[in-house]
Amino acid sequence: MTLPADSHVHSEWSWDTGGPQSHAVGRMRATCAHAVKIGLPALFFTEHLDIPDTWRAEPEDLMPHQQDFINGAGRVDFPPFDAEGYFDAIDRMRHDFPDLRIHTGVEFGQPHLFGAQAEEIVDLDLIDRVLGSLHTLDLGEGAAEPNMLFREHEPAAVMHSYLDEVPVMVRGSDVFEVFTHVDYAIRQWPTEAVGPFDPRPFEEAFRAAMRSIADGGRALEMNTRRLWPWIPQWWAEEGGRTVSIGSDAHTPDAIAENFPEATAMLEHFGFRPGSVAEELWTKSRPL
Repeated sequence: MTLPADSHVHSEWSWDTGGPQSHAVGRMRATCAHAVKIGLPALFFTEHLDIPDTWRAEPEDLMPHQQDFINGAGRVDFPPFDAEGYFDAIDRMRHDFPDLRIHTGVEFGQPHLFGAQAEEIVDLDLIDRVLGSLHTLDLGEGAAEPNMLFREHEPAAVMHSYLDEVPVMVRGSDVFEVFTHVDYAIRQWPTEAVGPFDPRPFEEAFRAAMRSIADGGRALEMNTRRLWPWIPQWWAEEGGRTVSIGSDAHTPDAIAENFPEATAMLEHFGFRPGSVAEELWTKSRPL
């Protein structure tokens, strides 16, 4: 089968890989080389467009190579996205890998809150694909990622609050085309404390979040880090028409991970690829 484009890929130009001054230098080149090796026709380097010093964290909330970004106030602080350096790197990769279609992108965290700040960092009109991510939530003590919030609040309440914020984000920003990893909070679900995650108690909240994304004319990402069949099923049932497929890879060997399984799942629920690998998958038949 022809693989679809990987629409969610990170390199050294994302702060959470350590940044372009870290051990991650060369990751974009290695990712392109691996893409060619596995026959991936195209990819989008969707680097993190997060606003520094806007959420709090403790060392346990970050990977070891990220913990130096916690400042004296207990907030995550890092150099802003280097748009100029990133675009230069993209141009070099396009020259060096002419058989791989390389597209620009950003993963914009909390776009409904930080539109003005983002405009000072990068012109989003120059970006091929803008993903919108909900990484943090403020439940009264200052914004934090779900893993910290799960320690501070009842987990079900955190999950409902996260899903309630999705329509707020959709209404509050029109700069992003794709809502990415709607299951982000599940990644950090406190399994040891409360047991494995069960989506059924949160079904209507997930469905309401998905309806807001569909009604807002956005695509939903099929994030292949973890495949949940209920996500494409509920998305289709709630009027979702378009899907992107992304590995959320932060290392070269993770690109296109689980793509055969993801595409089979999407096809089962009536989604079909476009005429080229970069196009969003669209719903072709009712359930």
